[in-house]
Amino acid sequence: MTGLGVRSSSYGSLEKTGLNGVVLPIQITTTTTTTRTKPSKMQKDREGILHWICKFAGRKKVGMLLLFLISAVVFLRVLYVGKGEDGQEGQGPPSLHFNGTSGVKYSNMLQTNEDQNMNIGNISFKAKEVIVFPPPPPPTHFLGYSLPQGHPCNSFTLPPPPADRKRTGPRPCPVCYLPVEEAVALMPNAPSFSPVLKNLTYIYEEPLNRETEFGGSDFGGYPTLKHRNDSFDIKETMSVHCGFVKGPQPGRNTGFDIDEADLLEMKQCRGIVVASAVFDAFDDVKAPQNISKYAEETVCFYMFVDEETESILKRERGLDGNKKVGIWRVVVVHNLPYSDGRRNGKVPKLLVHRMFPNARYSLWIDGKLELVVDPYQILERFLWRKNATFAISRHYKRFDVLVEAEANKAAGKYDNASIDFQVDFYKNEGLTPYSVAKLPITSGMSL
Repeated sequence: MTGLGVRSSSYGSLEKTGLNGVVLPIQITTTTTTTRTKPSKMQKDREGILHWICKFAGRKKVGMLLLFLISAVVFLRVLYVGKGEDGQEGQGPPSLHFNGTSGVKYSNMLQTNEDQNMNIGNISFKAKEVIVFPPPPPPTHFLGYSLPQGHPCNSFTLPPPPADRKRTGPRPCPVCYLPVEEAVALMPNAPSFSPVLKNLTYIYEEPLNRETEFGGSDFGGYPTLKHRNDSFDIKETMSVHCGFVKGPQPGRNTGFDIDEADLLEMKQCRGIVVASAVFDAFDDVKAPQNISKYAEETVCFYMFVDEETESILKRERGLDGNKKVGIWRVVVVHNLPYSDGRRNGKVPKLLVHRMFPNARYSLWIDGKLELVVDPYQILERFLWRKNATFAISRHYKRFDVLVEAEANKAAGKYDNASIDFQVDFYKNEGLTPYSVAKLPITSGMSL
């Protein structure tokens, strides 16, 4: 029979074609010598063992035994390898753990070479080492902000004053307010920075010391001239006279007393408080206008009245046990410290921070005025946008304290002798008429 050979592409040799066309490789062994080498003893033993296995493997029982032994060895080997893989899996796959305080914790995230690095966002990975950078802490103090370039409020200018300075009635004050939603979003989430003052306490005396150079009152105390001068020297820790001197808790047996239920409600006000007052039934309680739904739900509106005004509100405005007149919560004040209703009105006007110790911002509305702008818009425009601590409206007509004193004497608001005494005291301390030389102070008068 003729055999056909196929040339190998690897070695250039011929492959032998066997039965049924099966190609059998021909192994060619090259030697450097023609001398026949005598088989070693180890090779003879190996060939003997192979011959012995082939001899008995042909028998049915012996072949089955050998097959069983081989299967057992393979099975044991598989078990051994599987156990090793389970041990590696015990180290755990890369995982993420979430909790409410520490953010994201990465464990076993990488198993790479020691010199391999990876950076994703603000998380730095190194082989078998995970460094998680915490998010930056929120600012401890409000740093202010600026409106975007080109914002209409940046170029807003006041119109010229009216030609008739004696005009009476409402006096519009054009202001560039932001929409309520934008103003709410800009509310600071941290207090303003105090460069000097860190600890402030208020003086209360029991019993009162009434020995002083210029008198005083049981409500405001009897500060000496030294106390007064020291209050102008701003230090890190200060203690000053600030009303309610007969007790540590304003409104409890201090004059200007308030019911316990109302005091408890006032302590719950932790955001913005809008305060007003009507004493001696001098003004009517005016309902605020243009107040957003959000402000109605989040801002505290408090109206302080005396018992005389309360009686009128019950009779004419339907004031009942819910203590509400429109949006105002009405608080009745007892044991008023002064006989003049205008002086009593100065207590919530100037000391609202003492009456609402947990509030962040306060807005005072005089009893004769009507609030027509949302409180968030006012605070954004005059405090937050300027990063200011407080804002005071200028007098609509007068800019000089000395001129205002003469106007009060002409109107008969107070005893003229007491006004003259106060003005002379200020003059002795260096008060001069207002002029442009006092800029950036734009007025010597406020409302």
